[in-house]
Amino acid sequence: MTKPEATPIHFIAEGALDGAGLSGPQLAWAKANSFSGQRGRLLALPDSDSGIAGWLFGLGNTTSRSPFLAGQASANLPEGTYALAGEIEDPTLAAIAFRLGAYRFDRYRQAKPSPVLVLPEGADEDEVDRQVEAATLARDLISTPANDLGPDALEKAARDFARRNGMTVHVTVGDDLLSANFPMIHAVGRASAQAPRLIDLTWGDPSHPKVTLVGKGVTFDTGGLDIKPAAGMLMMKKDMGGAANILGLAHTIVSANLPVRLRVLLPVVENAIAGSAFRPGDILRSRAGLTVEIGNTDAEGRLILADALTLADEESPDLVVDMATLTGAARVALGPDLPAIYSSDDTVASQVVAAGATVEDPLWHMPLWSNYDSQLNSKIADLNNVGTGGYAGSVIAALFLRRFVKNAKAWLHMDIFAWVNEARPGRPVGATDQGIRAVYTMLRERYGK
Repeated sequence: MTKPEATPIHFIAEGALDGAGLSGPQLAWAKANSFSGQRGRLLALPDSDSGIAGWLFGLGNTTSRSPFLAGQASANLPEGTYALAGEIEDPTLAAIAFRLGAYRFDRYRQAKPSPVLVLPEGADEDEVDRQVEAATLARDLISTPANDLGPDALEKAARDFARRNGMTVHVTVGDDLLSANFPMIHAVGRASAQAPRLIDLTWGDPSHPKVTLVGKGVTFDTGGLDIKPAAGMLMMKKDMGGAANILGLAHTIVSANLPVRLRVLLPVVENAIAGSAFRPGDILRSRAGLTVEIGNTDAEGRLILADALTLADEESPDLVVDMATLTGAARVALGPDLPAIYSSDDTVASQVVAAGATVEDPLWHMPLWSNYDSQLNSKIADLNNVGTGGYAGSVIAALFLRRFVKNAKAWLHMDIFAWVNEARPGRPVGATDQGIRAVYTMLRERYGK
């Protein structure tokens, strides 16, 4: 098939302009505009008809160079069809970055055409498609406001996803959560006009290693009766970012046909305020049988995750991965770009951190510091849902979740932000994917495909 005519983007390392193969006039133009390959700089090359013959894009020096910089180029290019040229260390990753940088969420405004990329030589088209589709799925869901993505709509999105991917679906809704023994999911979501639910998707050969993904699906978080201030609620449509990213991760696994038995568990609620809302000081019984004193209703994500993790743990899976926009403490410690991870298995943690580093999906391994476990003590229940010391909030949340994982061979908890406040290569401002590429790459290496 004939490729469409594409405008070239010349990737040029800092100091390598003279050897970039540009024509004499182009080289003179670049130097006249002080272009030397500075990291992230984009410069149009004029043609003889006052049009654009191509673009120069700076890669910076060797220490700052990354294939993912292509995502910064696409974020600033006008509509058109483009081809990458010059120094491209990883054409697949560069193509993923370019397409992710061109992402737009246009559901509520007139769509603007995004730049289109002709895949560079050596790029794996299937891999590019699955990674971009996974990230786009997560970003679109997170970007959608709660009036259009409450528990009902998130369930529909999960069902549509399951249908497209040949997955089986079972959903437990409302008071059926009580009879099915998911009391904390019910308690957190019962004040909403839309009932709480647990979505359970399965796919793959039952004889293959069992991998279970769990995603926090709080479609909006008021904080409950411990209500957030107005500024704290502005981005709380993204509190289902864990569920969104888990669906994106599931897409990569199914699309790549990894040899695993995949299970996806999404506890989905709105943490609303009404007469039926759970209260500070309440004691909830969990699926695991542990009683939990509520020290703060705004620490609701760990409650719904606990019931879902208990269910995941009951079949002793090979690996459980959960993702959640769980704590502000993780952002204070590591900032918005670097999710904190915790694991019962240091080998798994090191593998996923290493995988993330190779695909520009950074993660940081934090300790499950058992000395802090006593901060979850309660005088009248088995544990409290918040710590008593006011420190290490992300560690305390992870220790809370650890109480509900006993049988899984390995457990990985990811405390993500799912949002970009300042644009990064391949990550425009707004909702974002985090952890998908890292975990998928680790799973592909772990299970031999």
